[in-house]
Amino acid sequence: MKNTLINKWQNLEQGKIGYALLWLLGIPLPVLIIFYFLRG
Repeated sequence: MKNTLINKWQNLEQGKIGYALLWLLGIPLPVLIIFYFLRG
């Protein structure tokens, strides 16, 4: 169970880093929010 929680946390962190990198590359925040809701 502990490993499962750690893996879920790591996946969430990787997702946040990915969105942050896309934002830094110049993709507008509203586009990222729409993409998040469509994907999620």
